[in-house]
Amino acid sequence: MSEHTYKMIELVGSSHTSIEEAVKNAVARAAVDEKKLRWLEVLETRGHIEDGKIAHWQVTVKIGATLD
Repeated sequence: MSEHTYKMIELVGSSHTSIEEAVKNAVARAAVDEKKLRWLEVLETRGHIEDGKIAHWQVTVKIGATLD
């Protein structure tokens, strides 16, 4: 196994559809600035409620990217 050093970023992704889509949105946004994404960890999951229904989901994710 080769040794790596990682940069970690923490983002909050959101989606009106699902928790999984919220995670995908956060990763997609991270990929705009970071090209060597390697792993993620979901830290928190939240939902926003409007009129007694789930309006959208929010997830806080920590994403690791390999440094050159």
